[in-house]
Amino acid sequence: MSDNIESTILKEGRKEGRKEGRKEGSPLRVLIACEESQRVCIAFRERGHEAYSCDIIECSGGHPEWHIQGDVISVINGFCTFITQDKRIHFMDSHWDLIIAHPPCTFLTVTGNRHFNTERYGKKAEERWKNRVDAAVFFMRIAGADCDHIAIENPIGIMSTSYRKPDQIIHPWMFALSDEEKTEKNTCLWLKGLPNLIPWISEKPEISYFEWTDKSGRHKRQSLWYYQTRCLGHKERAKAASKTFPGIAKAMAEQWG
Repeated sequence: MSDNIESTILKEGRKEGRKEGRKEGSPLRVLIACEESQRVCIAFRERGHEAYSCDIIECSGGHPEWHIQGDVISVINGFCTFITQDKRIHFMDSHWDLIIAHPPCTFLTVTGNRHFNTERYGKKAEERWKNRVDAAVFFMRIAGADCDHIAIENPIGIMSTSYRKPDQIIHPWMFALSDEEKTEKNTCLWLKGLPNLIPWISEKPEISYFEWTDKSGRHKRQSLWYYQTRCLGHKERAKAASKTFPGIAKAMAEQWG
């Protein structure tokens, strides 16, 4: 970036900072890291907060004016200039009041541990180990952000031992707003300066499962949501699995906003 362009951005950003600088009692400035669906972002916006989603890909939630397309680490500590997907320049003259992050879990989850066997998978497994280390470092950079209130969401994985046990494990059914959300999905929350989410459904509903018998004759089952998600193509599966359920997004906005 040339000096002239950079100075223009900073000048315009300072104008935004003077107009949008936070005053006591004003809406929270919220960063939703690693979110393209904008479900959590929209939930906070609906409650009047200044929330932004951030991901390396374009948003699919329909609000490019609230989406930062790029590396979240560049904005994680606040006091920065950023451009939303609609090309508008913003200047952060403070830390974020709240960060909610959904770091990629592909290499952190325990469900694929068998693929890390280097004796069986050779160089592919070695590459997976490298990716796992990179993913863990990224997770910890978010955990160490200069922000008083942080929530990191991930499935059960290696961070429970490599970092620390999560503060809470929730399921979509605990906050279900529809029948589609009445399902199981272990969702770990590592919290800093935030209370545990309080479920509004205490009694587990009837869960739909896909059941089968494997080659060795053992009976197995998966929640129907998980099975249907796994049947999608690779890219579609990754997007579907990463989307926060609407009820959980609503609970985050109501209880943390």
